[in-house]
Amino acid sequence: MEKVEYTRVSASIQSLLRIDLSHYKDKQMRRRLGSWLSRSAAPDWDSYLALLAVDGSEREKFRNYLTINVSQFFRDPLRWATLQNDVLPSLLGADKDNGRTGSRIRIWSAGCSIGAESFSLAILLEELAPGSKHFILGTDIDRGALQRARNGGPYSEEDVREVSERRKDRCFKREGGAWYVREDIRRAVQFREQDLLNDNPPMHFDLIVCRNVVIYFTQETKAMLYHKFASHLKPGGILFLGGTEIIPRPQEYRLYSRGISLYGRDEHD
Repeated sequence: MEKVEYTRVSASIQSLLRIDLSHYKDKQMRRRLGSWLSRSAAPDWDSYLALLAVDGSEREKFRNYLTINVSQFFRDPLRWATLQNDVLPSLLGADKDNGRTGSRIRIWSAGCSIGAESFSLAILLEELAPGSKHFILGTDIDRGALQRARNGGPYSEEDVREVSERRKDRCFKREGGAWYVREDIRRAVQFREQDLLNDNPPMHFDLIVCRNVVIYFTQETKAMLYHKFASHLKPGGILFLGGTEIIPRPQEYRLYSRGISLYGRDEHD
């Protein structure tokens, strides 16, 4: 796709779908658009955009395609182990001598996709603080992915590849060759449609999880999101990013490094 055509198509997409492609990396998005058009029955973008204008079902499919979704339960196990053994006990105010936990915490799973990471958080909290009523919010712009999350599945073998057999037995059920999250774990998460770039959650959080989402955006959009995350973290809160995501000069966002994938908000800020 040539630059001029990309600019024209992007303007039409923003008008039809309210998705601003200028936030995404240019070359990557142009490849995705070219791939989509080649798989459609439309001979060119003018024809396809005309179809989008009149076909709500096609708009929804295209909208969901543009919002890149790559998710998995406990993806990157070493980082999740750090969350389980260090970060969450600290946020919970765990008493290591008697195994009790104190505070109820709020978590935002931003760009939650099909809910795998949101439910991974719910599983960890259920193990660390059984019976406690924490608040987990999962948000995404992809309506299809959100519906799958609200239904607790179906999830494939690849989706649950990093889930231990013990956790599968306790937290999942098998139906028709697919995996579904059990009702008690599903109840621990609220899912809402939200545009990460333009909407704000109405509260502050102890932990914000946004893994392998920011990598698709431009540097300017990344900076905007880091400011947003920092502003919605409570003092002492933690931001949990993907394994390859590094925030240059985190102090500019009132953050500091807590290790690979983890950034803290100053407690005295």
